[in-house]
Amino acid sequence: MTWLELSLTLRADQQQAVEEALDDVGALAVTLLDADADTGNERAILEPGVGETPLWSLIMLSALFEADVDRSGLLHVLGELLPDLEPAQIAFREIADQDWTRAWMDQFKPMQFGKRLWIYPWNTEPVPEADAVVVRLDPGLAFGTGTHPTTALCLEWLDQADLAGKRVIDYGCGSGVLAIAAALLGAREVIAIDNDPQAIE
Repeated sequence: MTWLELSLTLRADQQQAVEEALDDVGALAVTLLDADADTGNERAILEPGVGETPLWSLIMLSALFEADVDRSGLLHVLGELLPDLEPAQIAFREIADQDWTRAWMDQFKPMQFGKRLWIYPWNTEPVPEADAVVVRLDPGLAFGTGTHPTTALCLEWLDQADLAGKRVIDYGCGSGVLAIAAALLGAREVIAIDNDPQAIE
């Protein structure tokens, strides 16, 4: 099965009207990205305040539709909303159906944190190293692979910490990567807590 993706670049003040219109004409999903990300001007939004939805000044919007949706109808709706929109600003492409969870994990490579600690995807055999401490991980959709800066900093700290005889609590553990690392690095007891169904699974 294939899907149709519509992409266009718009200003932050245009986003809400365009997103609502695309929803009205049957968009299955809408994704917002920083349109300047490829130019090195990306402004990370890590933790917005309560009730806030901060946006970049220039947004790349992608909307996913059933493959047989009327493209000319979509263009007409967008033309009504954004009279200044040039046809060249809009792109369509067909996307083949696939398991997106596994697709991104196929790109997940071994990463080193500190001197000894390594995170390996479950399907990659670790390279034998004398002092290496290896966490094998199949994160699924739960947060915590080591790619996020906060997780990386915690893993680096755990690598250099003296955990012998210590109790470690990983509160909001996600995939459990920090708890597992602490156990392998010598902690006496590790408690991992989360209420996210994906993390628990």
